[in-house]
Amino acid sequence: MQISLSDKTDIYGKEVRNRVLFQPMEGCDGTADGAIDELTKRRYLRFVEGAPGVIWFEATAVCNEGRANPRQLYINESTFESFRNLVAEIKKKSEKLNGFEPLVIVQLTHSGRYSKPKGTPEPIVAYRNELWEKGKEEQPFVIATDEYLDTIPAMYKKAAKLALEAGFDGMDVKCCHGYLFNEFLSAYNREGRYGGSFENRTRLYFDCIDAVKEAVGDKAFVTTRLNSCDCFPYGYGYGVNEKGEIDLKETKQIIAKLKEKGIELVNLTIGNPYLIPHTNRPYAVKAPEDGSIGMKRVYGVTKEITSAFPDMKFVVSALTYPGEAATEYAEKLLSEGVGDFAGFGRMTFAYPTFYKDYLETGALDKSKVCIKCSKCSELMRAGTVSGCVIRDSECYMPYYQKYVMKK
Repeated sequence: MQISLSDKTDIYGKEVRNRVLFQPMEGCDGTADGAIDELTKRRYLRFVEGAPGVIWFEATAVCNEGRANPRQLYINESTFESFRNLVAEIKKKSEKLNGFEPLVIVQLTHSGRYSKPKGTPEPIVAYRNELWEKGKEEQPFVIATDEYLDTIPAMYKKAAKLALEAGFDGMDVKCCHGYLFNEFLSAYNREGRYGGSFENRTRLYFDCIDAVKEAVGDKAFVTTRLNSCDCFPYGYGYGVNEKGEIDLKETKQIIAKLKEKGIELVNLTIGNPYLIPHTNRPYAVKAPEDGSIGMKRVYGVTKEITSAFPDMKFVVSALTYPGEAATEYAEKLLSEGVGDFAGFGRMTFAYPTFYKDYLETGALDKSKVCIKCSKCSELMRAGTVSGCVIRDSECYMPYYQKYVMKK
């Protein structure tokens, strides 16, 4: 069946005006206490100009010690008003420009071993992983106790209540890219209530989903961005068998459990952007493999999962790499049943109006698309704000010159 990006659909009883979904992309540009700042507001209002059906808000911490950088967004009582104001502006501007309000989903997160919270220098990990910690052997890590983990669902419940009041339509309980819940999926040798068995390794994730569902009731929906597989050698991540092959058996068990809990939409991804970035993002400069290999990998994984759960809806990722052919490639996948929403990430930084241009001209402007240089990620790794250095150079080149080029 031929599917166009402009086709309407629905999730959780809510109409979605098109199949274009802007993925959660961290700008690392909140205030020190985690509130929306000027660059944050600028990014999201630029996103609106592209007319997406869904804006999946970036990773937003549920606690201070779970922040991945000192300027990561953090929803709490003191920052709540800034979130509510921005969500209202997003919907108001989209209604005026595009004739509809997009669904706005917030990604709730605890960054775990990638946390860099102010005043708490030791990242919180599920277990010690020598592969993930290569080159960081001298860095102190804190293994989360069962007692600490027992307190996390309440953090998610509190954050979800605030997000609901702020006007978000959906809540994403994030479980991907090496962050805390995703890391627990491979805690095979951890002892206690949160390690070893499949039930234990998924306990924290499912408990937090339940807590968020309880917090929002039927006033908002609950979804998740989920790693289909970690793509590390066996024993260092999940979703890979002893032969080193991708094995989605446990992933399907997780999704079946999500379905039982009433989750209708899952945003699929793979890999770890800190250690193997070529597996899940456009990466053309000094990449260890051709980008088309990564595209095929994501295609194969997504196709296997979506075929196994035809009555659920999925977001397909890794769509920026084809450049000016990205929209045609996305429509091809959706028409084959490989996903229901086309999730665009770095393209939204470089070219936020790409979809509107596609609607109006039938093509993307080659001079505006993401060039897959990963400079946006270099900015993030340098500890400053993130955005497109090439296509939005007036805003972000000064940061690149100051924080990356001078090092």
